[in-house]
Amino acid sequence: MERLLAFLDQIHPLSSSLQEHLSSIIRKKTFQRKEFLLEAGGVSRQIFFIEHGIVRCFYMLGEREISAWFMQENDVVVAVDSFFGVVPSAEFIQALEPTSVLYITHDQLEDVYQRFPSFNANGRILLTHYYRLSEQRAISMRSQKSKQRYAFLLQNHPDLLQRVPRKHLASYLGITEATLSHINSGPIIKHKNLSK
Repeated sequence: MERLLAFLDQIHPLSSSLQEHLSSIIRKKTFQRKEFLLEAGGVSRQIFFIEHGIVRCFYMLGEREISAWFMQENDVVVAVDSFFGVVPSAEFIQALEPTSVLYITHDQLEDVYQRFPSFNANGRILLTHYYRLSEQRAISMRSQKSKQRYAFLLQNHPDLLQRVPRKHLASYLGITEATLSHINSGPIIKHKNLSK
């Protein structure tokens, strides 16, 4: 709880009354490996902060699972369209290892925004941060070759290579497991200038 409050306070200062209110409504939940935080078709009614563990978001394309993103300690996790639109989710969110989260509900978040207008700044800054990450990934997927996408992952999220199964990393990068193995075994490890 204290880590989450410190995280939010760093983004934009929290008043003591806001901290007290958040402390009274935030709940904790744990998930086992492979357990779902959300399944497609369900409505995302909670927004999570990961205390420990890692989760992936994926959707189905025919029979294939396509990994959209991974989140780990100190990340905020939500199925954006479902949570903010209060509509059924097209995505699954699944724990990849034992994971503990803190969470509040959609209704509680909206109530906090009403009661404590300053908290809207925290929400805006967080949304901006994660939207930028989403845009960076979208641009990378559209404009970069597989080696460049892999190099970006190495440079920005090297820990994922140790924590995420290869098949999920491959689907995230938009390549096959065989291609990922080939890239991983080549000189790409230097990954400083891949535009050649």
